[in-house]
Amino acid sequence: MPSSKASADTALPLTLELEDFKGDFSFDALFGGLVNELLPDFKEEESDSAEGGDSVPNGNLRSVSGTGTGGVPLFPAVDELLSLFKQSCKELVDLRSQIDTRLQDVKKEVNAHDTKHRKTLGELEKGVDGLFDSFARLDSRISSVGQTAAKIGDHLQSAESQREMASQTIDLIKYLMEFNSTPGDLMELSPLFSDDSRVAEAASIAQKLRSFAEEDVGRQGVTSVVGAANASRGLEVAVANLQDYCNELENRLLARFDAASQRRELSTMSECAKILSQFNRGTSAMQHYVASRPMFIDVEVMNEDIQVVLGDQGLQSGTSNIARGLSTLYKDIAETVRKEAATITAVFPSPSDVMSILVQRVLEQRVTAILDKLLVKPSLVNMPSIEDGGLLLYLRILAVTYDKTEELAKGLQSAGCGDLDVEGLTESLFTAHKDEYAEYEQASLKQLYQIKIEELHAEALQQQPEITGTISRAKAAALTTSPQQQISVTVVTEFVRWNEEAISRCTLFSSQPSTLAANVRSVFTCLLDQVSQYLTEGLERARESLNEAAAMRDRFVIGTSVSRRVAAAAATQAEAAAAAGENSFKAFMIAVQRCANSIAILQQYFSNTISRLLLPVEGAHAASCEEMGTAISNVEGAAHKGLLQCIDTVMAEVERLLSTEQKTTDYRSPDDGVAPDHRPTNACTRVVAYLSRVLEVAFTALEGLNKQSFLTELGNRLHKGLLNNWQKFTFNPSGGLRLKRDITEYGEFVRSFNAPSIDEKFELLGILANVFIVAPESLASLFEGTPSIRKDALRFIQLRDDYKSAKIASMLNSIMTES
Repeated sequence: MPSSKASADTALPLTLELEDFKGDFSFDALFGGLVNELLPDFKEEESDSAEGGDSVPNGNLRSVSGTGTGGVPLFPAVDELLSLFKQSCKELVDLRSQIDTRLQDVKKEVNAHDTKHRKTLGELEKGVDGLFDSFARLDSRISSVGQTAAKIGDHLQSAESQREMASQTIDLIKYLMEFNSTPGDLMELSPLFSDDSRVAEAASIAQKLRSFAEEDVGRQGVTSVVGAANASRGLEVAVANLQDYCNELENRLLARFDAASQRRELSTMSECAKILSQFNRGTSAMQHYVASRPMFIDVEVMNEDIQVVLGDQGLQSGTSNIARGLSTLYKDIAETVRKEAATITAVFPSPSDVMSILVQRVLEQRVTAILDKLLVKPSLVNMPSIEDGGLLLYLRILAVTYDKTEELAKGLQSAGCGDLDVEGLTESLFTAHKDEYAEYEQASLKQLYQIKIEELHAEALQQQPEITGTISRAKAAALTTSPQQQISVTVVTEFVRWNEEAISRCTLFSSQPSTLAANVRSVFTCLLDQVSQYLTEGLERARESLNEAAAMRDRFVIGTSVSRRVAAAAATQAEAAAAAGENSFKAFMIAVQRCANSIAILQQYFSNTISRLLLPVEGAHAASCEEMGTAISNVEGAAHKGLLQCIDTVMAEVERLLSTEQKTTDYRSPDDGVAPDHRPTNACTRVVAYLSRVLEVAFTALEGLNKQSFLTELGNRLHKGLLNNWQKFTFNPSGGLRLKRDITEYGEFVRSFNAPSIDEKFELLGILANVFIVAPESLASLFEGTPSIRKDALRFIQLRDDYKSAKIASMLNSIMTES
């Protein structure tokens, strides 16, 4: 058997070519093409073995070149395949060498071509650069040629313009020569200047001639421009003749315009207006048209305006009627202007300029005529009476007129007024009134206040009862304070209403925040002064009643050594004085309550209305708050003085009741062995009843800290007064029990004051009363429990009826020594 290599070389010559690896190369396909010739024999042998039951699992193969059962080779073609693979590797190596050789050759060729290509590109770049240079030279040449052509075109256009101008100048000079004749002798003029169908052209030529001649005369000052024939007269003659002709032509056009206007021929009017626009930009035509409107030349129209606004009653017809009249009149004026605007738009080349003149004329003539009748500025020295409306009538008419005129101005502005400042012009109509507005507003508020106070005083005098001989002086004094003289919240509300109306006018007239804040402050200060003065004077009147009641009490104080008749008469008068004091007390409390309500209204008004107007301006709000605080402080000062007098009045009556009703036997019964009386004394009952009755109005009138402070002071005074009263009596044990019952009654009453300090004082009084009840030897125990009452207790102990007999003084000395 030949060797495996020899067999393989003989059986399977290889023919691997480079073409086998081109295109869609597949290694599986190449491998299959190499070994498929050997695989069929192996597969047949394997299938025969499987049929004989000698199949060997793939997993039991130990080597591809080994032997199976019985020494049979498992894969007999393995040697041929190995030889084939070796040969294939050899040929592949040869192919790789060939490929490397060919690659080297290709690289050389590529390098040669690349070098050649680079050389070609370099030559091309040089050519392109030269081409670009050529293009640049060509572009520069084209630009130069274009500029030259443009200059030639400009020169040609300028030459054409100069030619046309020269031609027009020649024509103008010819026309000007016609005017350079004897003034007034214009019969030799060209037909152009007399042909009605060529009026527009004649007007244009005339205006050019005037401009030409006037400018030349002004520039050179020569007299020989139109030729040697007229050199002696110069251009001044031509200018004068031209002016005469232009005036005549303008008058002819205006006459034609007026005639067309009467016939409502808008096309003819428009044609005339267009021609007239060449004369002073048409200003004369515009002004002529506006001045010829019936609303400016018809006297009946002016009179009718006054009648519509004022009627038959004039300024006394009332602001509401004047407002309605102004609305009607201004509505008619606005409608007339809108109608004129339609005509003006259809006729004039510059309708906005004509509307500006028309609206300005309406405001300065027609509206001003109305304002002069309505706004008659009154004198601040000799102010008009309230029956004639006072200053308030002028201010109300001013506000209504200003508001309605502003509405008219807005309506006229919407109609189109060109550059006319309608708002500024309208403001200027009221400048004289607005400059002094704040002064008039303050004077009006002061006038209203003065008249109101006079009315209140007159009402009080009418309602005050007449003092006749049938009424005693005491009774009359008790009736001096009438409800009509009391402070009225309604009156303060009226002050606020006046001020609120004035503030609304401030807002209307003041567009700048700083001006508005200044006016608002001045007006609100008037209210502060009015409220402060009214409330303070009301409190002072109420205090006068308290003073009169106090004077009555002082007049009827008598000594002890008088007859019964005199004492009875004095007692009667003292009761009348007490009644007057109680009435004055109640009247003052009502006044304080109304003051508090009035101040609350003032503060609410400031918070809701004034604050928002002052806050935008730095410092205005704080300054106004300070002024309001000062005004309220003045009222509080007057109220505080009156409240102290009220306490004096109450305590005077309490002391009178105690002095007249408190008996010696109340606290020192002649027969101390009888059963004690557990009822309060008559004096205590009378005092508590009086206090309950008179303080009822105080509980209602006062609030918060004012109430607490008043009741606390009254409680302290009552405590002191009771102590002074009891110092006048002596007490036995049953009297001490009676005193303790009085103290309980007083304590229960003052508990309604809600003043803890006062409650504590009366509780200590109850303890203090025990010094009259306990036995002498038990007095020391009282000081041990409540040492704070020792000082008052020592004074009270001296009022015991057994103070001397029981030798309590020496006992107390020993107690004090031991302590």
